[in-house]
Formats: sequence, structure tokens, C-alpha cells
Amino acid sequence: MNFPAELKYTKDHEWIRVEGDEAVIGITDFAQRELGDIVFVDINTVGEEVAENEVFGTVEAVKTVSDLFMPVKSTVLAVNDAIDSSPELVNTDPYGEGWIIRVKLADAAAVEALLSADQYKAEVNA
Repeated sequence: MNFPAELKYTKDHEWIRVEGDEAVIGITDFAQRELGDIVFVDINTVGEEVAENEVFGTVEAVKTVSDLFMPVKSTVLAVNDAIDSSPELVNTDPYGEGWIIRVKLADAAAVEALLSADQYKAEVNA
């Protein structure tokens, strides 16, 4: 499994990559493997401020639907259009083309409280 060191992680299996006062969020390689084949990603929070640990959308796999949780308080700016027509990108490239949303961070420093790659690896026993 892949756990890029430059990202931060949540215990709910989201990753976040900070880019100035914005960030990109997706689900981890571990999460996509656990879910199996992803068939649909539903995000209905564009333009909304979502509190830390609140649900910002769902990922639907063949066998289950899983909530997506906001790593830190943020406003959802955009959804990755590519995953509308190709949700399998979340499976094949979870840290690249399979990203889920772009957000404006309420407080970029809050990201520092999230898990490092090594801490997340320990969390999932990888």
C-alpha cells in the first residue's frame, strides 16, 4: 500500500494535501482497497463550509456506501469532474487523478494536528 509522506491523514481514511490556503482531499489507498470497486461519488456540499469531522459526501462501492469526513474545517470549492464519468480513478489513482474535492481551509495550521504517513500506517496496521 502507498502512503505518501507529504500528505496528512485522518483516522477516517481521508488524505489532505495543502496548497497555500487551499487543499485537495481524497480517500487513502487503504480505504479504496477496503471499499472495493467504486461506482459513484456523491458530493453535494460545493460552496458550503463543512466543520471538521462532518460528512461532506459519500463514496458508493459495489457492496457498500461510505461517508466522507472533512479533515479540517473548510469550504468546498470544487469536485473532481473526472470522477463523475470515471469513479474508478479513486481506486486506480487515489492520490492523483482520483482526488475528490478541493477546499478553502478555514485554518491551514489545523492540518498539522492530523496524522503523518507513519502514524496513519500504524493506525491501519500496514
